[in-house]
Amino acid sequence: MRQEVDLLIKNVMILPVVPKGSVIRNGFIAISDGKIKDFGPMEKMSNLVGKEVLSGKGMCALPGLINTHTHAPMTLLRGVGDGLPLDKWLKEAIWPREARLSEEDIYWGTMLACLEMIMSGTTCFVDMYLKEDGVAKAVLDSGLRAFLSYGMIDLGSEEKREQELKITRDFVKRWHGAGEGRIRCMIAPHAPYTCSKELLLASKAMADEMKIMLNIHLSETKTEVQKIKELTGMRPVEYLESLNFLGPNVLAAHCVWLSNEEIRLLAKRGVSVSHCPSSNAKLGSGIAPVKELISEGANVTIGTDGCASNDDLDMFEEMRLACFLQRVRLLDPTAMKALDALEMATINAAHALKIEKEIGSIEKGKKADIILVNLDVPRLVPLNDLVSNLVFSASGNNVKSVIVNGRLLMKNGKVLSMEEDRVLKEACSRLL
Repeated sequence: MRQEVDLLIKNVMILPVVPKGSVIRNGFIAISDGKIKDFGPMEKMSNLVGKEVLSGKGMCALPGLINTHTHAPMTLLRGVGDGLPLDKWLKEAIWPREARLSEEDIYWGTMLACLEMIMSGTTCFVDMYLKEDGVAKAVLDSGLRAFLSYGMIDLGSEEKREQELKITRDFVKRWHGAGEGRIRCMIAPHAPYTCSKELLLASKAMADEMKIMLNIHLSETKTEVQKIKELTGMRPVEYLESLNFLGPNVLAAHCVWLSNEEIRLLAKRGVSVSHCPSSNAKLGSGIAPVKELISEGANVTIGTDGCASNDDLDMFEEMRLACFLQRVRLLDPTAMKALDALEMATINAAHALKIEKEIGSIEKGKKADIILVNLDVPRLVPLNDLVSNLVFSASGNNVKSVIVNGRLLMKNGKVLSMEEDRVLKEACSRLL
């Protein structure tokens, strides 16, 4: 008896990520109701038929990549302020331009980011920005999955603090769970150096009350560490620990300048780290101690940061650079393996967001967030080591099809969920 499914991918190589090291050389993936109904070798496909059939010949299916730290609308600021250190970059190049952004600008900047992410294999991203309603509307329209947060900054002002907390609470009420659950919200005090103690405490209380996650920049530069030490007598991680801020519901971006004790503390508290290698390299901020974090048991993920400090959203580039930087930092080619980077961009990220039972690997019953990478290109042959080739040789340009929640957002190189030409035109009309 025939079993019909919504989408059937046939004759595809499958890299499920979980269990570690498993590969199906010629397989199928059956998708119905937004979920992975079944997958396995072609000879076990039996009586499955698809309402829609997608050929995976010459392709590798793997879980959609998860970008755990970005500022999506900053596509509009791509290339701005190059060559400046973080503090000057923010104050002189970025913040003045951001002040002029309308919600419509934010929407189209995010649509451009979503277009780029779809075309390069990212299916879920974590965002922190201003006027985040524009971001949420773009996510809704693009078909992607996202964790969104309004970045709160009070600089010690009580009036500003109350405004920021109200904006955040209202945003969460409007958007958490929207888009068939594709949109979820987080609470985001921007960083210890831009937020008062009171705002950090209130953010923690709000996240606990609403049972959602915290999103924060942490220990990105030496300057930040020195500033917090002067203000509090403690290093940034120690300072957050003194406020009982740290915990498994915290996603901390960057974490470049950490003491050994801070590394142990992050691991002990179950904090997840978003490593942003390209951004930290471009801004000259430093190289995060990823190997040491992993050795202590911390959950490390990968983010691109915003386009103004990267300057793209290609997670394949981030995986590659993450490995290379650890190896050159420690002068050790074993410091970080290709599989480590792939796990950071998939299942580790899902763990960080507490949705490892939903996405992050190709498993029966999980949501169908899947990408197909074309292996039949010069840079990916011969296929001596699949994971190594994907991490060190592939680029986002090799992604051919993208599925989120069981829906094809890109099929054989053509984006289906938005009008590419219009997005490019709208973005180019908003030069700042």
